[in-house]
Amino acid sequence: MSDTSDLVQLYSSRILALTADMPLTERLENPDATVKKRAPLCGSTVTVDVKMTDGVITSFGQDVKACALGQASAAIMGGTVIGRTRAEIEKARDELRAMLKDGGPVPAAPFGELEVLLPAREYKNRHASILLAFDATVEAAAQAEA
Repeated sequence: MSDTSDLVQLYSSRILALTADMPLTERLENPDATVKKRAPLCGSTVTVDVKMTDGVITSFGQDVKACALGQASAAIMGGTVIGRTRAEIEKARDELRAMLKDGGPVPAAPFGELEVLLPAREYKNRHASILLAFDATVEAAAQAEA
């Protein structure tokens, strides 16, 4: 990170507000699937539990030990995941990855709040942490469906 203004932009008040009010942080009892993911570069971890009915996520819990950017991403996941299908989460994950790595657009609704992470494009060492909640949720949903 090059200077103070870059840090201020990266760790905006919106990102910090998301980290302070992360939804669905209680682990589930008897989930249909549990997946833990770790970002090797920074050591961030996310563990998610899902319950699904008819291909739709009906219950979700997460334990997030990540930087503020990873926490913000997980908070957005927690706020949108209930009622979504694996395909919807996978599409959002792919759009988020493209936004970060390829300069793609902000993910479509209901994941448009991921726009807050646009400044992280320049910080490749943060991308894995930002993607953790999405990667774990996609994998957990796939396991629950199997």
